[in-house]
Amino acid sequence: MTDRLQSHAAFNALQLAAQTRWNEMWEGNRLIVSVGVDSSSEPKGALRVLAACRQALAGTDAIVREVSGNGAMWMEPTVEIKRPGEPPVVYGWIGPDDVPALLAGALQDRAVGVRGADAFGEIPPLGEHPFFKHQQRIVMEDFGVIEPDSIEDAIARGAYNGLIKVLFEMTAEEAIAEVTASGLRGRGGAGFPAGIKWESGRKARARPKFVAVNSHEGEPNVYKDRRIHEGDPHKILEGMLIASIVCGAERAYNYIGGEYPLAIKRFRKAVVDAERLGLIGPNILGSGKDVEIRVRTGGGAYICGEGSALMYSVMGVRGQPRTKPPRSVEEGLWKRPTILNNTETFANVPAIINRGGEWFSQIGTPTSAGTKMMTVQGPLKHVGLVETPMGIPMRILIDEVWGGMRDGHQFRGVQTGGVSAGPLTEEHLDYAVDFDSMTEIGGMLGSGGFVVFDQHVCPVDFARYLTAFNRVESCSKCVPCHRGNPALVEILDRIRLGGGSREDLSLMERTSKHIIDLSLCGLGQVAPMPLLGMMKMYPQDFLDHIDNHLCAAGACPVSATATLATAAD
Repeated sequence: MTDRLQSHAAFNALQLAAQTRWNEMWEGNRLIVSVGVDSSSEPKGALRVLAACRQALAGTDAIVREVSGNGAMWMEPTVEIKRPGEPPVVYGWIGPDDVPALLAGALQDRAVGVRGADAFGEIPPLGEHPFFKHQQRIVMEDFGVIEPDSIEDAIARGAYNGLIKVLFEMTAEEAIAEVTASGLRGRGGAGFPAGIKWESGRKARARPKFVAVNSHEGEPNVYKDRRIHEGDPHKILEGMLIASIVCGAERAYNYIGGEYPLAIKRFRKAVVDAERLGLIGPNILGSGKDVEIRVRTGGGAYICGEGSALMYSVMGVRGQPRTKPPRSVEEGLWKRPTILNNTETFANVPAIINRGGEWFSQIGTPTSAGTKMMTVQGPLKHVGLVETPMGIPMRILIDEVWGGMRDGHQFRGVQTGGVSAGPLTEEHLDYAVDFDSMTEIGGMLGSGGFVVFDQHVCPVDFARYLTAFNRVESCSKCVPCHRGNPALVEILDRIRLGGGSREDLSLMERTSKHIIDLSLCGLGQVAPMPLLGMMKMYPQDFLDHIDNHLCAAGACPVSATATLATAAD
């Protein structure tokens, strides 16, 4: 076990040793087998594949590694093979029974690509595949490369270099200036400039101060933050430490959704290892800076993704929002200044400190700098997590990166903004995916979760699902949200069952306006947006349900009701 590091020089020595070990491993003559294990590959048998690899190579000098997935969920479980004198090759769709043949050099038809710039024989570089071609990975740079449970791997790849800079080479003002110059905006959905928030937190006079990470991620179609914890928890941890040091906080909390056990496990392991090395705790590396890191887990309430509700939950109080001002940088945890950002936001910070704000600002668009991690669900060929520059058109994401629709499925729309915005149709797919471009047509980037749906999905039924989610997740603190969302669900059920009228359409619009205008927090203020978007984009479907008792997708009870009524006549 490495002793606690006491100085900058001691860290440099450790990093040099880690880099030497890393280079010797990849340049040596040993077989290296890396199995991608995360929360999507585990149900597909990744742990059994890992066990089969270890069993098959027991007693040899081969190295079997447990890495994370690379975001390509469509080809999981994945195994990367690095043979002596050859580049690493990624294979997809590997089951436990395939391991002997894979290790023997067969199954070349399942080779997806080479992790590197050049082809190997007939196997192309992984970066040429449409799923990877448009990506620029900053946060996901080491997904599938390092072992998430190995702090030595992370340090060998440059982890904590940004922390070293803010401890020994930059002032707090200089570090925040880089974050401000980068144009980094909050990746949780609101898009507030991180530099402005950090500067406000630094200037706050009350003590103590806190840093908080919103890793709750309670929306049903978003899983990017969970994957950062599973793929490279050290990026989050380093971002938390940098924010704490430059803003003057001595304690930071990471609030993780309790339904993500692997994410919690790997992040806690990262914290333990960083404490062991002296990167967390009192007098970090002899700098005189003290930072403690704590993990808090949520109970599954969506409302606890809202900033003030999250802080109440961290403090052990019922998670409900409060009015603002005061803002969290003035009064947050225990009524003290608190700098709260999303997981992805913090994970971008180390690269900004290391490479400079100007570098980051040149990626993406002038008003939405950098990259964005995005997730998708639906009948697409290449479902998975991606990280692309801001401003990429939605059409390229759907048709190229995610591979287009599977056979037998016709594109009908894409739900944007998680459960907080409306859908886009075919005519809107050339809009840029960033914080600003989709808002004029009722869409929203949000936290980057999209659901593509086909001809088998009824917009009325989908609107009911999204509205019911917000009804269930309402904290019940304010009347417009608590009573308004159930009323909308009741009206939608009436329409779905064949008892609706055209007056219900205007009633839903009026009710939605009241919820939006009068609700206390962001959940209520956007809860009706998916419904209003569906009504705007698919008006004929609503009218068919009301006037003709017809659901074109066959998903609603109205069609069955109409059939029974016809038979009775």
